[in-house]
Parts: sequence; structure tokens; C-alpha cells
Amino acid sequence: MNLSLENKVALITGASRGIGRAIALGMAQSGANLVIASRKKDDLEKVAGEIRQTGKKCLALPAHVGRLEEIPALIDKAMAEFGRIDILVNNAATNPSMAPAIDIDERAWDAIMNLNLKGLFFLSQAAAKIMKNHGGGKIINVASVAGITPDILPVYSISKAAVIMATKVMAQQWAIYNIRVNAIAPGLTKTRFSEALWKNQDILNVAMSRTPLGRPAEPDEMVGAVIYLASDASSYVTGQVLAIDGGLTI
Repeated sequence: MNLSLENKVALITGASRGIGRAIALGMAQSGANLVIASRKKDDLEKVAGEIRQTGKKCLALPAHVGRLEEIPALIDKAMAEFGRIDILVNNAATNPSMAPAIDIDERAWDAIMNLNLKGLFFLSQAAAKIMKNHGGGKIINVASVAGITPDILPVYSISKAAVIMATKVMAQQWAIYNIRVNAIAPGLTKTRFSEALWKNQDILNVAMSRTPLGRPAEPDEMVGAVIYLASDASSYVTGQVLAIDGGLTI
């Protein structure tokens, strides 16, 4: 079983904090060189500094993946620096509204779908074209248990359900290029992104009443699964969704 990512190049979106930051650091510790992207340059540079302290190279590129016109520059700069992309982790996501489905407006719908789904798909497509020319690669999408069973974030749930299907479609269509595509589906995780949920005691109580392990996850608890899916240890795994949810989806 080979979990090493030595000499691999990984591109991770939404890498300035939370799950993305944890994955970036974990991949560096497993031997990968990193290209990290998010919207905020200052936060990215802090993570890049942490990665470089592990002895691995890191290129920090501010980018909004929900704006398709920014994707070619992101890919081109990564290729100019490293000459290849072996692993893509689609972690960037947004949820600007907690409105119920009956009240959600078009602006919130578009913001969520443009980043969570549209940007994810077209960045994956761009990376897959690179991987195809280099003998293959790994794509890992960060979905959510909200995409498996609905929760209080209706459009976010719809977007993540679509990410799960996108994972299966890409896995099926790109297997001929030796590109394996999988997803993780985190449960409630203690990040800044989700703090409106886990800092609300009523919401937390309901979520934990459905979670056999009885606690939210920490960002670091997502890393092992992603390393497995990015490494040769998962060479016969594609199109799968691994729920890392403390048992919530049981």
C-alpha cells in the first residue's frame, strides 16, 4: 500500500482555511508540491508559508473559481511553475444564504451554483486535459453529507448532490484517460465556513442527535481519506463518495 505523494503536484481550491488548508498541509507532509488557490491572497500566503516549512514547494494563486474566465490563468500559472498537475482537489464552495427553499432568490442560487458546481466542473475539465496528456491523475471533489440527505441549507444541498453526480460522470467518462475521480462528503465540521451552524446551539444539538459519534469533525479528520484517494493506494477506486460524517448518514 503506497500512500506517498512524493513528486506529485496537487492543485487545491479553497485552500486558505478550514478543510482546504488541512488537506494542503497533509499533502505536503505526504510529499506533494502544491498549487493553492482561493479568493484571499493574504490568507493564502500564510498557508503557503506553512507548506514551505515542510520542505515542499508551494505556489499561491488568488482566484475565484466561480468566474470561469479566471480558470485558464490558474491552470497556465500552475503549468508554468511545475509543468504538470497530478491531483486536483475541488474544495472551494460557498453558501451565502440560509433562507428556506420557499424564500431563496436567484442571486443566491447563482452564487452557490457558479462556484460549487459550474466552477468545479470546468476546472476539473481543464485539469483533466492536462492529466490526459501526462498519463492520468486523480480528482477529489469535496461534496457534503448535505448532498446525500437534505439539511437546512436547501440550495447548498442541491449543489452538493450535483457534485456527487458530477463525480460519477467524470469518473465514468475519464477512466479511459487513467483519471480517477472520487469525492468525500464531510459532515458538520468545525470550520469558519460552517460556524453559523456549529456555533448555534440549537442547530448543533439537532445535528449531534443524528450523529452516532456525537461531535462535529475537525478539519484534520478529512485529510486521511483525501490522501488515500490521491495516492496509488486507491488505484482501483473511482466514482465513489466517502461520507466522513461520524455516522450521520447511517
